[in-house]
Amino acid sequence: MGSRDRSSNVSGRGNGRQQLTGQIVVVLGGSSGIGLETARRAREAGADVILTARDPDRLHRIGLELGASIAAFDLNDADRLMRFFANLPGLVDHVLVSGAGPHYVSFAELEIGKIRQGVERIVLSVQIARLAKDALQPTGSLLLIGGTGGRRPSAGPLVAAVTAAMPALAKSLAVELAPIRVNLIAPGFVDTPLSAAILGDGLDARRERLRATLPIRRVVEPEDVAALAVDLMTNTAVTGATFDIDGGQQLVEG
Repeated sequence: MGSRDRSSNVSGRGNGRQQLTGQIVVVLGGSSGIGLETARRAREAGADVILTARDPDRLHRIGLELGASIAAFDLNDADRLMRFFANLPGLVDHVLVSGAGPHYVSFAELEIGKIRQGVERIVLSVQIARLAKDALQPTGSLLLIGGTGGRRPSAGPLVAAVTAAMPALAKSLAVELAPIRVNLIAPGFVDTPLSAAILGDGLDARRERLRATLPIRRVVEPEDVAALAVDLMTNTAVTGATFDIDGGQQLVEG
């Protein structure tokens, strides 16, 4: 794959579903939810895909299903993350950093371990950006995942601070990494396995409430976010932007 010139495939105009033909997409955290669906859509659009995730067995199955290259490790392992980027087969075109769940912790419950866990999202994003700067084609893009839930005062000070920081980080990185493009996708509730794990028995009630109250009258799915992610990979005019994708959740729950 290497650093060959692929400028003919990055105009942003595309040709049907094969807009990413000849390009390489790296999905960090791609064995379920938003990351997995973005990997699927990127493959449908003609890209070669490299996936990472912590669970080696699940990742192996997904790699076989998609015909993707895989690397099993924890993104919070700084040394392993550095080795992953150093061992890429050449320059890549797009890197998506799939998000972990938000940490909704009230002020009364805050303790130093949870604070560190919360701000780790920002630290990790900066670390990945530093590595991606030398791994991406000049025509490439870095996509971060944030969220909209922390914009509500009731979300708690930690998630509110991280939510507010991510758009500012994306803008700054877009300037620092130029001409590489950097954008932030900010979902609300998305019906993923992670959401199911967080809500447990309350998942069905949450789905029904959203179907009744969201302006779009349905729950946002991982495929919705993946479609936006691929659009941002192919649209070479967009950088430093934050894209909310919550079905209007902020309008009715804000």
